[in-house]
This record gives sequence, C-alpha cells and structure tokens, in this order.
Amino acid sequence: MSQSKPAAPRRFAKTPAKRRVPLSLTLKKVVSAWQLYVLLVPAIAYVVIFKYWPMYGVQIAFRNYNPADGFTGSPWVGLQHFIRFVNSYQFTQVLENTVWIAVLGLLIAFPVPIILALLVNGLQSEKFKKFTQTVLYSPAFISTVVVVGMMFVLLSPRSGLINNAIQLTGGEPIFFMGSPDWFRPIYLISDIWQTAGFSMIVYLAALAGIDPALHDAAKVDGATKLQRMRHIDLPGIMPMVTVLFILAIGNLLNVGFEKALLMQTPLNLANSEIIQTYVYHAGLQQAQFSYSAAIGLFNSILNLVLLLIFNRVARRANQATLW
Repeated sequence: MSQSKPAAPRRFAKTPAKRRVPLSLTLKKVVSAWQLYVLLVPAIAYVVIFKYWPMYGVQIAFRNYNPADGFTGSPWVGLQHFIRFVNSYQFTQVLENTVWIAVLGLLIAFPVPIILALLVNGLQSEKFKKFTQTVLYSPAFISTVVVVGMMFVLLSPRSGLINNAIQLTGGEPIFFMGSPDWFRPIYLISDIWQTAGFSMIVYLAALAGIDPALHDAAKVDGATKLQRMRHIDLPGIMPMVTVLFILAIGNLLNVGFEKALLMQTPLNLANSEIIQTYVYHAGLQQAQFSYSAAIGLFNSILNLVLLLIFNRVARRANQATLW
C-alpha cells in the first residue's frame, strides 16, 4: 500500500513592507498645496500660544511664587501646596460638592440631548421639527449671567413666580437660592435647560447620516416607531455617544465656574463651594497664586486619569474611542 507524501508546507505571501516616502517628495506635496497649510497657521498658533505656552507657568504650583522673583526665581517647595490642600479642612467639602454636581450632571443631563434628538428626529412635519429645534437650542444663546438673574427673580421668596404658585396652593415660600439643599437641583435643572438643546444638534447630525433604507425595511417588517428608534437610530449614533461620553468623563470635574459663582451665596456655601470657585477665592481674592495653581493642576490630573481609564475601557469593549 503506497504511502501518501506529506503535504508541502504552505507558504504565506509576505506582507510588503511600507515604503518610506522620500523627504523631497513630501516637501513637493507641501509646496504644491501651500495655501492649505497657510490656513492651518492661525489654528496652530492659537493652540501653541493659548494651550501649550501657558503650561510653562504650571511650575508655580511647585514653588512659592513671587511676581517680583518670577517663575524661575521663586523658591522650589515641591509638593507642599498639594499636601496643604489635601490636609485642609475644606478639601473633603470642596471635592464632595464638585463630584456630586459632576456625577449628577453626567447621569441625568448627559442622556437628555440624546432623548431630545431621538424625539425630534421622529417628528413627521418638517416645519414643526425646525420650530422645535429652534425653541430647544435658543436658551444656549442666553448669557449665564442673565440665566442666573432670571433664576433669582423667578425663585424670589417674596415676588418670585414659583413661590407665588406655592403660596396659592397653601404652601410656605421657600428661599431656594439661600438653601444649600436646593443648590444642586437648581444648578442641574438650569444647566439642562440651557445646554441640552444645543448638544442635541450633534446627535441630530449623526441621525441624519443613518441610511433611510433601514427605516423603510423596518416599516415593511411592521416595526413601530419606538422599535425603529431602539434598533436603528440608537445603534447608529452609538459611536458618537461613546466619544462624547468619554470627552464628558475627561471634563467631569470641570464644573461650570461662572454659574456656580453667580449662584453662590453665604447661605448655600456648604454645597456651592466647588474646586473652581475655591481656586478663584484662594488665587485671586487672597493672592495665593501657587496654592491655587496646585489645586487647579490637581483637578486637571484627576480629569486626565479619568479620561485615560474610560478610553481604555471603551477600547476593551470594542466601542469608539478617542485614540
């Protein structure tokens, strides 16, 4: 009985190595499209001047900064200001207030634009859809100072519309802007009202890129509007949702400084003092430049760590990531 010959080893074609583009060819391409690179100059200059160059001043967080001595002339103290902030009696209160507002905003305010975009996208009348979009994103053009002024007027314990309605129903007027317990709900509700409509535009743009044939096929199969939102629209915008969620995580502890400072009163200071307002009080009002710089750097490092962690988690889950 003849023995079969062993099969010859299979040879795989080698992947051709990437060719290095000669420098001269690259320069020729740059020169041929020099107008496009000229357009990049203002953007690059802006990033370098206002984003990277100020990082040179971060060193004052590790020095006892004195304007007369300058950055390099001020004495080096290392982590002294960071240790002082962590050991201060306000550290727990300030960090807790910041985290509470940030987490509530992420859990409650972040999904609102997605829901609004899905609802507005499902409207049949184009005129009504445009009218709804205009109404929803118009509050974003109102100044934060004006918004807070409106809140003080509407929530006034004597002449405010809200307290008048409470008194008509037999209740007692509430001093909303002076109560620590009401600071977070008011901040969150006003933030949703002011920013949710504008953030909705990004998701509407993503929904516009979904193939209409998918909806037509789903209609033929008898899918309801809610089912089409769940199985077509939501998966279609999920990469955009993931990327924006990661960016929101990276900006988690950067709670809105202007609104918090404007809403802050001596009566609600227990819940309204966040990292940003604490830096303002310590750095500008008390001229503790190095101490406030250390607190700001501490906040930025926490945001960077959160960004790296959640970007890695999204990559492990095979979702869209920043890099």
